[in-house]
Amino acid sequence: MTEAHPRGLPRAERTVVVREALSVGIATGAYGISFGALAVAAGLDVWQAMALSLLMFTGGSQFAFIGIVAGGVQAAPAAIGASSLLGVRNGLYALELTQLLGVTGLRRLGAAHLTIDESTAVAVSQDDVRASRLGFWLTGGAVFTLWNLATLGGALLGTQVGDPRTYGLDAAACAAFTALLWPRLRSRDAVAVAAVAAVVSIALSPSLPLGVPVLVAAFAALIVWRAPRGRDA
Repeated sequence: MTEAHPRGLPRAERTVVVREALSVGIATGAYGISFGALAVAAGLDVWQAMALSLLMFTGGSQFAFIGIVAGGVQAAPAAIGASSLLGVRNGLYALELTQLLGVTGLRRLGAAHLTIDESTAVAVSQDDVRASRLGFWLTGGAVFTLWNLATLGGALLGTQVGDPRTYGLDAAACAAFTALLWPRLRSRDAVAVAAVAAVVSIALSPSLPLGVPVLVAAFAALIVWRAPRGRDA
């Protein structure tokens, strides 16, 4: 008999969720060192870099902001456009998570702050509502904590770490997402949807602003998923 957690979630399932949350949190949070180092290189001080990670906490939009700081007015239109599109994406996440999390009051504000790619991915990848809620809070908390610690480290070290992108930390975050996606590909339909989204995103990335390929890929995946599959669908 499987031992259950006091709140009703089986211990084995809870262990899986915790492992997923921490894996994604570590892989993504570590990339914060890149933001800290680049923020200081762009002219911000340590406290300004930390304020962005603590209060803004959006990853892509933070990089877009320091792009404006580093590039001046000329870089502003592209950076603002990218940040806006990333904000739209998080808004779509919120629509999915509102009913799933069922939070109110201050917890709702906390959930809004932690609604990012990683927390959403872990939450929606679970088959149980209790596991989804646990995955959301654990992943969001892990990424938030590690991202801010890494930002502080990157800001303090500054240029001493060289170009942080050479360490492949961004690839580690992508690998974590792939690990979450793989178990969900249990049918030909799911594989087809994932393949279409991947092809669309890769094809559009070189020519469109940051964030647009992801939105277009999501729309394409939705069309494929909703397409008729025959009488037995």
